[in-house]
Amino acid sequence: MKKRLAALQRSSGLSPYIWSILSFLPFYFIFQSSSTIEIVVGISLTVLFFISFRFAFLSSKWPVYVWVCILVAISVTMTILFQFIYFSFYIAYYNGSIRNRAAFVTAYVVHLISTIASINYNLVVQDPLFIQQLPIIIIVFISIILLPFTLYNRKKQEKLETQLQMANNRISDLVKQEERQRIARDLHDTLGQRLSLIGLKSDLARKLIEKDPERAKMELIDVQQTARSALNEVRNLVSSMRSIRVNDEIVLVQQMLKAAQIEYTGAPSFQLENTSLFAENVLSMCMKEAVTNIVKHSQAFSCHIQIEQLEDAILMTIKDDGVGLNRYDVGKGSGLPGMRERLEFVNGSLEVRSENGTTLVMKVPTNVSQHEREGME
Repeated sequence: MKKRLAALQRSSGLSPYIWSILSFLPFYFIFQSSSTIEIVVGISLTVLFFISFRFAFLSSKWPVYVWVCILVAISVTMTILFQFIYFSFYIAYYNGSIRNRAAFVTAYVVHLISTIASINYNLVVQDPLFIQQLPIIIIVFISIILLPFTLYNRKKQEKLETQLQMANNRISDLVKQEERQRIARDLHDTLGQRLSLIGLKSDLARKLIEKDPERAKMELIDVQQTARSALNEVRNLVSSMRSIRVNDEIVLVQQMLKAAQIEYTGAPSFQLENTSLFAENVLSMCMKEAVTNIVKHSQAFSCHIQIEQLEDAILMTIKDDGVGLNRYDVGKGSGLPGMRERLEFVNGSLEVRSENGTTLVMKVPTNVSQHEREGME
């Protein structure tokens, strides 16, 4: 309990003591009067003020105006009858907590005008008790002017900070979600291709083991090498995203097509100038995914890959002579949707044509970089 009290004192400072003094202060002014009726009226007004003050904080919309009028009326009455102006400090504090701008301005103007009027009345009457408080009254009046705006802006700032925190949390969740999707795509694009190649070569070796044992042996050696390559890629993927050059990937693509008995009719390599490694990595991933789809779904006999470097972009075209897109199961897995997501994420595009087979046209900006992608994330 003592620890809680100490923590409250550290967080609140002198505010609790100031409010406690202000809460008991009106009774000092009330009992300065010699009239019993005035004392009863003063106590009643004080109790009514604190009850209204409490309900004012619990209200919203139009009742706010009602409570402000009640509080201002009690404050003016206490100032005129007992020279007690300090209820206006409570009202200024309450005005600063009003979130609606129109209600805030209305309450502020009504309170300020009524306080000025009650002060001028007491200055005209020249009540000795009021004149003695004049230096403190000036300080209170300045506080009445400044406090509502200070509290209003602080509340507004706290609301904006809360919204900003919520937005940051949302962004953090989206970044995590995108990171999961990216890892899923990369695992599918790297490990998936290797496993597909292992499956194809294993089937081929099984068919050749009796007809051509030597060739079957060579295919099994390729399976072993591909498995090791897949293991290394997974390790590299876990530690950091490995960037692959297009010309390195085209060699693996040709091996995969050869294993699937699909003829490759494109160029053996491509000359790319002033192209970032990240742009080539995106193209390599998409190339792997496209060829994997051709091997799995197209029933094609040939595959043609063409890469053309434009002024500000790279255009890659992958065409097969298979059964066409109608036989593709594009709604599942991370095939075409995964390629489209990857390309759109770097401001690229994917065009799919289904004429005499399937043609994929992929476009990637030349100057896209890993740093830009991280900035977008």
